[in-house]
Amino acid sequence: MSRKAANPPSGSRLNGRAGIRDVAAAAGVSITTVSDALNGKGRLPDATRSHVRAVAERLGYRPSAAARTLRTGKSGLIGLTVTTYGEEPFTFTEFAYFAEMARAATSAALARGYALVILPATSRHSAFDIWSNVALDGTVVIDPSDHDPVVTELVRSGIPVVSDGRPAGSLPVTAWVDNDHEAAVSGLLDHLAESGARRIGLLTGTSTDTYTRLSTSAYLDWCERVGQDPVVEAYPAHDPCAGAVAADRLLARPDRPDAVYGLFDPNGTDLLAAARRYGMRVPDDLLLVCCSESTVYATTEPPITTLSLKPGRIGNTVIQLLIDAIEGTNKGRPVEQVMPTDLIVRTSSQRRPVRTTVSAPRSVPPE
Repeated sequence: MSRKAANPPSGSRLNGRAGIRDVAAAAGVSITTVSDALNGKGRLPDATRSHVRAVAERLGYRPSAAARTLRTGKSGLIGLTVTTYGEEPFTFTEFAYFAEMARAATSAALARGYALVILPATSRHSAFDIWSNVALDGTVVIDPSDHDPVVTELVRSGIPVVSDGRPAGSLPVTAWVDNDHEAAVSGLLDHLAESGARRIGLLTGTSTDTYTRLSTSAYLDWCERVGQDPVVEAYPAHDPCAGAVAADRLLARPDRPDAVYGLFDPNGTDLLAAARRYGMRVPDDLLLVCCSESTVYATTEPPITTLSLKPGRIGNTVIQLLIDAIEGTNKGRPVEQVMPTDLIVRTSSQRRPVRTTVSAPRSVPPE
């Protein structure tokens, strides 16, 4: 007898897993009826459809991914990635924004019958080779750069692309979701000014993604509006060592700011460390705000004010838009959504009031 097991009939049990033939036999119906009942097709009585689904649930039947692809032309897989960030393929996964966004996106995809695949960044050629070997129904791209060649190629291949970030120029995405960066930056700068800041600096990046570009432009517009000379230091945001050096450079300037907004996750701790090296007290001598989803800033000394971009809400929204595009329920129209942010005010951006000592009135001896 051959040591190789014979191939089981198509649709029967494999490794103890129920197949479509098992469901048909147990329900007393044809395979076609099972397929129509589970896929919401055909003209079946409601009782038959409910009966078949109950039997399938009892047997633990799950449709084959390969069969689904052959039947519908779709794999049920959605990609999620950053196309231009850092030298390593998965640098972006280390940041709290991505972790929260990916959790929400995964849940939203599963709720609509899709699986999420975290794809490597394409700063290395081999990463794009991996993309081409994954049968994707669509992709979410976080912060694509101007004229992003990856996005252009995906769209040219007929794959829907939804961008987390407003695309610049004529980048041909299917839809996009972004924050109102102009309102967010203007609001937090007003907050710092109201707390007593007179010269607010900016720690920004050198990349061309829309978050960096729009946030920096909003800062420059605010400076022009209030009549303040800009105080800006820029660095490659994917390099954590460069961020610490840029924070030190900013506080070493002759026109040293008395408040700083840092666009990226590590900027809060970088600026706090730089302030200590220069003998500056936060918030007395220096007010700080950074954009981050990390909870660590609630426990620093002092706690640091953060701008939240609400990535959970964005993760859910980009997935809904992408699946609508995949399934053709968006009527082919590009969709654009702008969402508000949340400024979480802590000690670092609120200057302590000046304490005044009032002496008790001296008693006057009676005459």
